[in-house]
Amino acid sequence: MSVDTATVKRIASLARIAITDAEAERLAPELGNILGWIEQLGEVDTGDVAPMTAVIPNHLRLRDDVVTDGGARDAVLANAPQAEHGFFAVPKVIE
Repeated sequence: MSVDTATVKRIASLARIAITDAEAERLAPELGNILGWIEQLGEVDTGDVAPMTAVIPNHLRLRDDVVTDGGARDAVLANAPQAEHGFFAVPKVIE
């Protein structure tokens, strides 16, 4: 696919990048080459390839879903500037 300088300038304006005419002329063949590589990738037959999310096989290590209280209330509240009745105390924000 060929890319002309007008297309390069349009892409640059959409990306909010200021380029000169010389830069647009230099970038046009480079963008054309990139689009050519993308077209080549589209020609590859991937019908027998299973979709994957990673290059190496990953297996999630799952733990039992157990509900707990965390057991660290006192340690957490020790960092609070002010605590009351086992909760964080915050100043009133409604006037």
